[in-house]
Amino acid sequence: MRPGDKVVCINDKIDPDKAEEIKQDFEIWITKDKEYTLREILDNNGIVTGVLLEEVHNFPKFFKLINRFQEPAFAIWRFRKLNYATSEQAEEFSEDLVEVGGKEKEAEKPEAF
Repeated sequence: MRPGDKVVCINDKIDPDKAEEIKQDFEIWITKDKEYTLREILDNNGIVTGVLLEEVHNFPKFFKLINRFQEPAFAIWRFRKLNYATSEQAEEFSEDLVEVGGKEKEAEKPEAF
């Protein structure tokens, strides 16, 4: 995965033991089955790869584990890459489907006499 890729959230579950910590770090959380666009991929000092999303912006916090301020990142394993890379490509695909559907509906209409 790389910035600009479209992904879908496959896991939005929060471990009950970490719920309070997550609540403090993230103002906005992700939603399972929702599509997002990768904004940035963070190595986090090799601890866990995290991603920032175009659709979600949280305030930067200081993280002792990596010894710096940064926007809280979501674990990369929570997402799966989609087949199309940009929202523009997805919109083009969607427009094609609408266009074909519209033509079929017009052809099925009976003519008035």
